[in-house]
Amino acid sequence: MMSISTVQSQTIMTSNLQHTSNTNPHSSHFSKSHHIIPNHRKNIITLLHQNHNNLKHIQSLHAKAIKTSTLSDPFVLFQILRLYCKLSSIDNATKLFHCTHNPNVYLYTSLIDGYVSYGLYGEAFNLYTQMANDAVLPDNYAVTSVLKACVLRRALGTGREVHGQVLKYGFGLDRSIALKLVELYGKCGELEEARKVFDKMPERDCVASTVMMGLYFDYGMVEDGAREFGRIDSRDAVCWTAVIDGLVRNGELNKGLEMFREMQVKGVKPNEVTFVCVLSACSQLGALELGRWIHMYMRKCDVKVNRFVAGALMNMYSRCGDIDEAQVLFNEVKVKDVSTYNSMIVGLALHGRSIAAIELFREMLKERHRPNSITFVGVLNACSHGGLVELGYEIFQSMETVHGIEPQVEHYGCMVDILGRVGMLEEAYNFIGRMRVHPDDKMLCALLSACKNHRNPVIGEKVAKLLSECCRLDSGSYIMLSNFYASIGRWNYAAQVRENMEIGGILKEPGCSSIEVNSVLHEFFAGDVRHPERKRIYKKLEELNYLTKLKGYSPATEVALHDIADKQKERALAVHGERLAISYGLISTEPYTTLRVVKNLRICDDCHAMIKLIAKITSRKIVVRDRNRFHHFENGDCSCKDYW
Repeated sequence: MMSISTVQSQTIMTSNLQHTSNTNPHSSHFSKSHHIIPNHRKNIITLLHQNHNNLKHIQSLHAKAIKTSTLSDPFVLFQILRLYCKLSSIDNATKLFHCTHNPNVYLYTSLIDGYVSYGLYGEAFNLYTQMANDAVLPDNYAVTSVLKACVLRRALGTGREVHGQVLKYGFGLDRSIALKLVELYGKCGELEEARKVFDKMPERDCVASTVMMGLYFDYGMVEDGAREFGRIDSRDAVCWTAVIDGLVRNGELNKGLEMFREMQVKGVKPNEVTFVCVLSACSQLGALELGRWIHMYMRKCDVKVNRFVAGALMNMYSRCGDIDEAQVLFNEVKVKDVSTYNSMIVGLALHGRSIAAIELFREMLKERHRPNSITFVGVLNACSHGGLVELGYEIFQSMETVHGIEPQVEHYGCMVDILGRVGMLEEAYNFIGRMRVHPDDKMLCALLSACKNHRNPVIGEKVAKLLSECCRLDSGSYIMLSNFYASIGRWNYAAQVRENMEIGGILKEPGCSSIEVNSVLHEFFAGDVRHPERKRIYKKLEELNYLTKLKGYSPATEVALHDIADKQKERALAVHGERLAISYGLISTEPYTTLRVVKNLRICDDCHAMIKLIAKITSRKIVVRDRNRFHHFENGDCSCKDYW
């Protein structure tokens, strides 16, 4: 790619006056346009407008324009080139451009814009440079187009050169250019420069402020983003959607939902993207009742349920524990694409409906939808949850041999999980050694958990060594490593891991369980005493402890992985957040209704055993979503078949 030099900028400035007449597409600077027969010109222009979506017709009209000499008319030439670009016929547009004598700024701009739309950013930069070499003065549309290419390519250096030229041309205060410069600097991590350009804009309207606000959220600067939102006087639906999206993306789910409520109070009608953002918050929170209300509100707002919205709804229902409703929605979507199938396959796998997920995958292939990377993560997870080793191997191998998709670390991780689940620990360890990618901490944690479940300390210690050598470990990986050593009685190793965690400044993520009752989310940490109904909650918990012990429950103190006495371990286990959430659900909902609990960490073995008994004693279905999957407890059994 050629650079855009200062010398070229000066050439353009000195040639400004002589090319002023060439900046209009009607200018007669190509060749003898006065010989064009008016009827031919009018006829071609009319036909171009009538056939603007048909490439073959445009090509035919192009040939006719050459034959009748109408192509020498600047406006006809501009229209044909513009339509080629619009129809993504970049080759035809390029050939036409290069056959043109002394192209003006409109032709340059059209082709630059076409290159950008087609993703040919390098070609767009080169053409802009050629424009400078040919001493054609760009207008604000040309500058905006090339800056758009800089944003998409993250070409900060080229963008700075264009910015320098813009200041020389006197375009600096043009709104569209300033907006692109703000976006360019922001997307390239230069927030201070983005802010400087933004502050110099004479009119910082809602659109400009929304762009600046979005950049803050992109870099996790939630307070700055919220502050920018507070400065905007007139907020449209796009602005409200941007702040909701920014908050949700940064984990401020409840704040995002609060903004959605405020948006309604202000009388601003949400659009499809707004609902997708809000449904994402509901999905992550497990707020099923609120998600259902939003679904009904969408109908009231006459929101068209396209594939994009349908996917968000299916994801919400499946991640909030109602996979049957997600299935109903899937069946209602008339025109399905790969993302529609992916949403349903992933949802079915999460809920342990392995056979249904695999059958849907086969239906997808039968309907000639091409699977992608996400599809295979979903279907391999289904094989893992169903213990389907041979089928998992078959599908994994078909990724490359049949579908031409190279497996990534997440696909290898699924295979390790499949082998670990059924106790093929040595095979799983050897599989890691043969991989074409380095194992990540999630994969090793899954295998280490399998070693703990299958009581294989030999393979477990090998995996633990690999895990400890990983460059980046999050709090969950450290805890898994510590828990493994504690489970085999190596308390000094467990203590060392926790000490390393503290030295690294990594804080343990506190376990939190939530339950939605009457559209209100109630959160519980271990031993929580903040809830207004705490006395009734703990009374119900004592009752459950007594009843479950009568049914044979015995606290699995070995899972309380601290070097303390068994009585202390038993007390620690008894007040885990999921037990408090379930106790609250039992005292605050009608008998026999389903309880749905969301836990941010993996559910422990002891709680899993106890919840099975609680579901049987109370004749309730209890659905728990932990970090890895869903557990459907009913009649003393769990959908995971005691492996997770």
